Amino acid sequence: MSKEAESKMGLNATWSMAVGGMIGGGIFAVLGLIISIAGNMAWLSFLLAGLIALATARSYANLTNKFEEGGGAFTYIKEINHEGLAGGLSWLLIIGYILTLSVYAFTFGHYLANLVGMNLWLPRLASVLIILFFVYFNLKGTGQASWIEIITVWGKLIILLGIAGFGIWNFEPELLQTKSQATPFMNALIGAATIFMAYEGFQLITYDYNDIKEPEKTIKQAEILAVISVILVYIIVTIGIVILVGHKTIIAEKEVVIAIAGKKAMGMFGLILATIGALFSTGSAINSTIFATSRLANKVANDGELPELIAQKNDKGIPHKAVIIIGGLSAILAAIGSLANLVEAASFIFLLTFGIVNLTAYAEVKSDKLIAIFGAVGSLISSIVLLWRFINRSPIVIFFLLILLSSVSIGRYYLYKHR
Repeated sequence: MSKEAESKMGLNATWSMAVGGMIGGGIFAVLGLIISIAGNMAWLSFLLAGLIALATARSYANLTNKFEEGGGAFTYIKEINHEGLAGGLSWLLIIGYILTLSVYAFTFGHYLANLVGMNLWLPRLASVLIILFFVYFNLKGTGQASWIEIITVWGKLIILLGIAGFGIWNFEPELLQTKSQATPFMNALIGAATIFMAYEGFQLITYDYNDIKEPEKTIKQAEILAVISVILVYIIVTIGIVILVGHKTIIAEKEVVIAIAGKKAMGMFGLILATIGALFSTGSAINSTIFATSRLANKVANDGELPELIAQKNDKGIPHKAVIIIGGLSAILAAIGSLANLVEAASFIFLLTFGIVNLTAYAEVKSDKLIAIFGAVGSLISSIVLLWRFINRSPIVIFFLLILLSSVSIGRYYLYKHR
């Protein structure tokens, strides 16, 4: 086997990359938020969002195999002669990933600060340092990024499921009680739309087509296995943590709820163990998102939809400028404040993208048309629900989205004018 083939990612590494991209933004970052919205139906929120993600993962895999090229939604839409839409959507996606990276880093910083008892300046400093750490490892090459991903993913899964299992084993029915909810299914649907960012990571591996062994087979297997794995983990952990610590504690301590659960289960040892799991989880999510987003940005730049600077690669073939720019912007955002509203904005961006990808799969792929329609309709309904939530509860997010759309339009106009 050639040295190049040996350096490529197999099924384990590819699956780990997809799982790492999802779980870091799921349980650790949004569990408190989804409990506050959906209450006892939080598990259903994760299931509903997961089913849409599963259908979309199938569409992504089918389209990637059809076009035999990395780039995700940008490639698919460009290939069917909609370059303008592809370019604009790619800008929004990259912004969404930068916001997502900031959330992961912010969560990492809070868990670390909670462990050492320094909650003033340490969360922000740690969030910046962890991004810079994984920027360095991504600049070192694919092999280093892959083995880190495998270790961190398996480590956090063992810890998460262990804590959840302890909660389920020590079942206390009164901890499942919440205030009466008049529309539990609607609350679950709102919760699913709000935290959809927790499932965005599965499609990252489609950007890495050239870095994967036997991509036509490996990507499809990894996509489906990763989403199913994460759905099960989210549901089990949600039920286990709620039983262990109760809804009120989850909502009050939403930024570090897994650490609180670990302490409740096993004292100081559990606190340390849960914090290690959180650091593993958010760290692997940062790594996989930087790794894949930099390659997306590089491909988009090579096609003339981003500045030429981002198209540059170093002597190892790594898009180093893209890695540095994406990591730098994420570090700045993580350092300047809370991104609670930006989480919902990122979810909205991903839902729109997934809806377009599912419609493209329906039009361009002969098989799995019902799956593609399910994914498209699910994404559309969730987008409408989330937009309704913005209008009624988070108008600042509407303002932020308008700024994003304006920035994309101005940036793309400037880029075309100076070609």
